[in-house]
Amino acid sequence: MSTAIIAPAVDGPAFTKTGLNLADASLGAEFIWATDQFFAPGIRMLNPEPAAFYPGLYDDNGKWMDGWETRRRRTTGHDTAIIKLALAGTLQGVDFDTSFFTGNFAPAVSLEACYSPDAEPTNDSAWTELLSAVELGGNAHHFHELTSDQVWTHLRLHLYPDGGVARLRVYGTPHCDWSNLDSSQTINLIALENGGNQVAWSDAHYGEPRKLLRPGRGTDMGDGWETRRRREPGNDWCILTLGHKGVIERVEVDTAHFKGNFPARCSIQAACVEQGTTKSLITQSMFWHTLMDEQPLTADAIHQFTELKDIGPITHIRFNIIPDGGVSRLRLFGKPVA
Repeated sequence: MSTAIIAPAVDGPAFTKTGLNLADASLGAEFIWATDQFFAPGIRMLNPEPAAFYPGLYDDNGKWMDGWETRRRRTTGHDTAIIKLALAGTLQGVDFDTSFFTGNFAPAVSLEACYSPDAEPTNDSAWTELLSAVELGGNAHHFHELTSDQVWTHLRLHLYPDGGVARLRVYGTPHCDWSNLDSSQTINLIALENGGNQVAWSDAHYGEPRKLLRPGRGTDMGDGWETRRRREPGNDWCILTLGHKGVIERVEVDTAHFKGNFPARCSIQAACVEQGTTKSLITQSMFWHTLMDEQPLTADAIHQFTELKDIGPITHIRFNIIPDGGVSRLRLFGKPVA
């Protein structure tokens, strides 16, 4: 196999930073159905990693491409796919990435959505248009804002008339129904699936803090929040928001796969924040109450902490790692408060 060429990173619009890619197969997104997958299966389009290109790689059907690619259409109509989002949620924007598709990209696409939590939708389901047909170019990112405030579970992607897309990234906010709040239930209030999210951080050279909130244990050292090596005084930190206000009873810090680069210690500050901006939260967080005093960490291990300060209900935390390093997962178990 020839050496892979990796698509370069790009600086996308604000929704790519604030939203979670809900079309991420590693989170559970599924490629359910397509009119055609002759040259490349649709599941590749949901890979969270940057697209790759192998100049000399071919398979039985032709050039190996890292994305979804249909055969050349010789009839009327167009190609279509149905995708299940990793988590039901509201959507802020989309990136149609045609990296390395230069003469075989889809000339245009459109996007629809539906809410079907209990059954797999079909083409006869009630679909709502999120984005009417837009033109695509080759080997490029195409960012489009989405303005719907409804909760969706599935997408229907149309290619006009055929061709390929390297990556489909759909950014949004997971939806958690708190209408039947059970204050006696202990849950991970900062989990992605419960609406937890990243707000700000000192450094994320090797991985963004949002990875701390993903389900399961990390798959490797790239599946976590890791900062560069600190060469000056101080420590690294990140500010995270809970999915719902609550009282924390137990903290879990998992350093899975971090063996020579885990933090020496960690601590947590917290507050109940009613209003504020990202910049104001960064300033305020320096003076938040201590929820958990500095605790030692070890390599590649799950650490459980129950000796926490009684500071009442909180909505945000500042997770301090001392002085730097990487953490795979952070979980805050507690009871939601109305």
